[in-house]
Amino acid sequence: MAENIIKSSNKIVIKIGSSTITSEDGIINKEFIDSLANQVKSLIDEGKQVVIVSSGARIAGVSTIDKWSRKEDVNYKQALCAIGQVELMDSYRIIFNKYNAHVAQILLTREDFNSHARTLNIRNTLFTLLDEKVIPIVNENDTVCVDEIKIGDNDMLAAQTTVLWNADLLIILSDIDGIYDKSPIENRDAKLIELVDDVDELEKHISIGKSSSFGTGGISTKLKAAKLVNKYGINMIVANGKKENIIEKLASGEEKGTLFI
Repeated sequence: MAENIIKSSNKIVIKIGSSTITSEDGIINKEFIDSLANQVKSLIDEGKQVVIVSSGARIAGVSTIDKWSRKEDVNYKQALCAIGQVELMDSYRIIFNKYNAHVAQILLTREDFNSHARTLNIRNTLFTLLDEKVIPIVNENDTVCVDEIKIGDNDMLAAQTTVLWNADLLIILSDIDGIYDKSPIENRDAKLIELVDDVDELEKHISIGKSSSFGTGGISTKLKAAKLVNKYGINMIVANGKKENIIEKLASGEEKGTLFI
């Protein structure tokens, strides 16, 4: 079913989690970005439009400046995000250019979605970029938004962007294959849930484990994101971004994830 939904979706938001865009040593994984660029270019060549929501600024800041990684003071966290955002976008720019694809940066806060004037401006910018074949890359404006650093809720940012743009599909790429009935790290008998048509009912029957070491989001934020997009009739897929060519393999049916309808 996920295979058919990807093929029939013309407007797709792809959310990249911190744990997906980083390698095991905590630096930006440029091989992943290269694979992503190739897959996104293939989607565009099929006539689809793509918006990327990307985490990873703070981690990029740590690897760039090689200090402050253990400082928990919010000013240092914001400073790392400011440094890392440059490195992150530069990586996207250089790698996507190899595929003759241009990218643009859009930094948002939660307040932007609460203002009619701001949301209209965001929509106009998104539509203009996409009409001109430029790929928008959205991230939280962590340097000015304290609450966003504490929550790290880019799953919800992706969901809000998806609704704002009136997309057909949100794909969340994380470090897990999808949503399980219980934590697969702690339970070998955990089973992947491939289809969810009632998130509220699902929450009653699954055990939500811990978030990853690199990201502050977890299963709960993904379920919140699913609730929001499903409310507007938009589908969502959670899949493992660490797997090679995961988007192409989801579209071909070679790989599985969790589909929320």
